[in-house]
Amino acid sequence: MAGCRGSPCCCCRWCCCCGERESRTPEELTILGETQEEEDEILPRKDYESLDYDRCINDPYLEVLETMDNKKGRRYEVVKWMVVFAIGVCTGLVGLFVDFSVRLFTQLKFGVVQTSVEECSQRGCLALSLLELLGFNLTFVFLASLLVLIEPVAAGSGIPEIKCYLNGVKVPGIVRLRTLLCKVFGVLFSVAGGLFVGKEGPMIHSGAVVGAGLPQFQSISLRKIQFNFPYFRSDRDKRDFVSAGAAAGVAAAFGAPIGGTLFSLEEGSSFWNQGLTWKVLFCSMSAAFTLNFFRSGVQFGSWGSFQLPGLLSFGEFKCSDSDKKCHLWTAMDLGFFVVMGVIGGLLGATFNCLNKRLAKYRMRNVHPKPKLVRVLESLLVSLVTTVVVFVASMVLGECRQMSSASQTGNGSFQLQVTPANVGTTLVGSRLSNYLFTSVRAPFTPAGVQRTWKDPTQSSGPLQASASVTQVCSHPAGTFSPITLALFFILYFLLACWTFGTSVPSGLFVPSLLCGAAFGRLVASILKSYIGLGHIYSGTFALIGAAAFLGGVVRMTISLTVILMESTNEITYGLPIMITLMVAKWTGDFFNKGIYDIHVGLRGVPLLEWETEVEMDKLRASDIMEPNLTYVYPHTRIQSLVSILRTTVHHAFPVVTENRGNEKDFMKGNQLISNNIKFKKSSILTRAGEQRKRGQSMKSYPSSELRNVCDEHVASEEPAEKEDLLQQMLERRYTPYPNLYPDQSPSEDWTMEERFRPLTFHGLVLRSQLVTLLVRGVCYSESQSSASQPRLSYAEMAEDYPRYPDIHDLDLTLLNPRMIVDVTPYMNPSPFTVSPNTHVSQVFNLFRTMGLRHLPVVNAVGEIVGIITRHNLTSEFLQARLRQHYQTL
Repeated sequence: MAGCRGSPCCCCRWCCCCGERESRTPEELTILGETQEEEDEILPRKDYESLDYDRCINDPYLEVLETMDNKKGRRYEVVKWMVVFAIGVCTGLVGLFVDFSVRLFTQLKFGVVQTSVEECSQRGCLALSLLELLGFNLTFVFLASLLVLIEPVAAGSGIPEIKCYLNGVKVPGIVRLRTLLCKVFGVLFSVAGGLFVGKEGPMIHSGAVVGAGLPQFQSISLRKIQFNFPYFRSDRDKRDFVSAGAAAGVAAAFGAPIGGTLFSLEEGSSFWNQGLTWKVLFCSMSAAFTLNFFRSGVQFGSWGSFQLPGLLSFGEFKCSDSDKKCHLWTAMDLGFFVVMGVIGGLLGATFNCLNKRLAKYRMRNVHPKPKLVRVLESLLVSLVTTVVVFVASMVLGECRQMSSASQTGNGSFQLQVTPANVGTTLVGSRLSNYLFTSVRAPFTPAGVQRTWKDPTQSSGPLQASASVTQVCSHPAGTFSPITLALFFILYFLLACWTFGTSVPSGLFVPSLLCGAAFGRLVASILKSYIGLGHIYSGTFALIGAAAFLGGVVRMTISLTVILMESTNEITYGLPIMITLMVAKWTGDFFNKGIYDIHVGLRGVPLLEWETEVEMDKLRASDIMEPNLTYVYPHTRIQSLVSILRTTVHHAFPVVTENRGNEKDFMKGNQLISNNIKFKKSSILTRAGEQRKRGQSMKSYPSSELRNVCDEHVASEEPAEKEDLLQQMLERRYTPYPNLYPDQSPSEDWTMEERFRPLTFHGLVLRSQLVTLLVRGVCYSESQSSASQPRLSYAEMAEDYPRYPDIHDLDLTLLNPRMIVDVTPYMNPSPFTVSPNTHVSQVFNLFRTMGLRHLPVVNAVGEIVGIITRHNLTSEFLQARLRQHYQTL
C-alpha cells in the first residue's frame, strides 16, 4: 500500500514483514492490476473512470443560463431541497424495513428452535436442536450469497465503494437500483442468519444508492421507471446527492445526523461548500426523524414519541443512586483511556492485517474459481459460527442467581448468564429459553440478565446491536473477566473471518461489540485486581468500543460525534476524541484502515487528502502524460470514429497548429517546446498511435471510408522506428499544410505534421463526441459550420449517466467525409496548470475542485501534456520520485 512505499514496512509490522521495495519504472504502471512479486502489492488500475465535478461551460450550458432568471433559480433550489428531503425520508424507510424484517426473521427462527430445545433439554437430544438452528442459519446465508451473485457489488458493507465514489471514482454498478435491492435483502438475511455482521454499515451504502437514483427519476435495471425530469443530469449534482444519501444512512443507523454530515465530509467528499453542508444536514435530520417516528410507533405504539433515534443504541449511562462515589469518568481515568487507545490501535492493526491476508487469499484461490465456491465459503463461515456459538453456550461458564433487586416485575427472577455460559449447571425451561437469546447474540452479552419472551410479543430485536446496549449499560459484576476474555477472542476471530465473504455485511457493530467486551474486561480487571472501585464499567465499555473501532476504521472527527450522539452524553466528547486519536495514530504506524485496505486491494485510484512533503521536488511536467490524443475544432467524422475506437480516453484536447514556433520546434534528437522536452519514445508512441487510427477504420461500416483507409495504409512504407524519426527530423522545415478554420485535418498528413506545437482551445468529452455522432451533428465541406444542427443542454445530457458505446453504434448512414464542429460543445475554459507547477499545487487543485482532467499548458498557450487521477496516485508519484532521484 501507499503507506509501505519506499521503506521496509508491511501491511502490519506486528504480524507481517516485507522486504525493501524494488524500484519500478513508470511503464510498469500501465499494467492493469499489476502485482509486485516481492510484496504482492496491487497497483491502481487504469480502467476506473473518474467523475467530473467541474462544470462544462459550453454553449448549451450558457443558453440555459440565459433563460435562467431569479424566479427559475429559486424554483430550481426549492426542487433540490425537496429532493434532499425525499432522500432522507426514503433512507429512513429503508432502515425501518431492514430492522423490521430482521426482527421478524429472528423471532421466527428462535420461536421454532425454542420448542425443540425445551423438549430436548430433558431428553438429551440437543444435537437435533443444533441441526434445526443450522438449517435456519444456512438457509438465510445461502439466500444472502445468491443475492451477491446477482450483484457482486452488494457484498460487504459498501463503505469502501461509497468512499471511492465521493472521492471522485466511478465504481461500476455501485449506485444502481439492483444493487440497492440486493443489498437490503441480503443484509437482513445475513444478520438473521447469525453471522457476526451488522446492518448499520450497509445502511450507508443504501442511503447513497437512494441519493444517486431518486433525483434521476429513472432506472437502468427497471427501464419502465422513466420520467421526463431534466434536472440534476451531471456528475456534480449526482455526487452531491450521494453525499447526502450516505450521511442519511449514518443518521438512520446511529441516530446521529451531525455525525452523518461529518462522515460524508471526512470519508471522501473532496469538494464541499456551505450550501452542500446545509442540504446534507437537512437530509440526515429527515432520515433520523423518519426512522425514529415509525420505529417508535411500530414498537411501542406511541406515534410521535420519538423514543428510538437510530438502529443502534448504547443504552443509558448513569450511576446507581446508592453509589455516591460513582462518576461516569474522572480526570484520572484519562490515563487509562489513552492506554486503551493504544491497545485498541494495536488490536485494530492486527484485525486489519489478518483480514487483508484473508482477502488476498480469497482473491487468489476463491474468486478465480466458479461463483459457487464463494457461496460455499459463506456457508462454511455460517456453519462454523453456529456450531461454535451453540457449543460455547452449552459447555462454557456458569449461571448465577441475581440478587433480589434484579427480580422482574412479575415476581420471577432472572439468571445472570454470562456470554459463553448458558451453562450446564441448571436444567429446565428457564435455561433453554435463554439459549435462544444467547445463540443469536451470539452466545452473547446481549442475552445476559434477560428473560425469554414470546416471539409474538413486541420485544427488542435479538441482534448484535442489542448486545452492545447491554454490555455498555449493565451494572458492574454482571460479566466475569474470564467470560469477557473468551467472548472477545472468539468474536474477534470469527468477525475477522466473516468480513469479506460474499454476503452483505457491516463491520461497525461487530467492532463496537468486540471493543465493548474489551473495555468491560479492562474495567473488571481494574476493579477486581487494582481496587479502583469508583470507576463506571459502562464508560470503559464505551471507550473500549471506540478504541477498537477507531483502530479498525481509523475515523476520528465523524466517529467522535457519532458516538456522542448515540450515547446522548456530551460529557463523553473529550475521552472519546482522545481515545480515537491515539487509536488512529497507533494503528497508522502499522497499516491503513480496513476500508482503505480493501480500496487498495480493488486497485481503485483513491486520492489522499494531501501529498507528502517530498513530492514537491516534482513538477507538473514530471508527472503529466505527454502522449496526447487530440482533435481539431473542425474534424471529419472518420477521424472522430477512429480516435474513439482506438483509444480509451474520456476527454480530448481541442487544438490548432501553432506555426509561430516552427523553427524552435525540432532541434537535434529531441522535440523542444518552451523548455519542455519529450523523448524519442514519446514521439514514436504517438506516431504508432496515429497509424492505428487508419488501421482501425477498416471496421468502419462505410465502404467509402474503408477505401480511403486502405489507400492510406497501403501508401505507408514499413519503416523502422529510428528511420521514421530520422525522416521526421530531416523534414523539420517542411512548410505546414494549409489549415483553415472550417477545414478538417487531412488523413494524409505525415507524422512530422502531426507533432507540431498545439495551441490549446478546450476539452471535449468522449460522451459529447458520441452524442454528436449519434444525433448526426455535422456539416459538409460545401457548407458553412453555421449550418450544423445545434443541440440543447437537455439533449446533450439525455443519455446520462450511461452514454452509448462507440463500438455498439450503427454509423452506416453517416458520411465519413462530413465535418463536425466541436467548438460549441467543448469546455473552452477548463482548469489548467503550468508545466513548472509543483505537485502539491497540482494535487490540491485537482482534488479540491473534483477534476477529471487537468491540461498542462505552457506560457504561449501550447498544450504539452495532461494530468488525470492516475498521475496523482501515491504509487505513481513514488515511482516518478524514484526516477527523479535516479536522474539526479
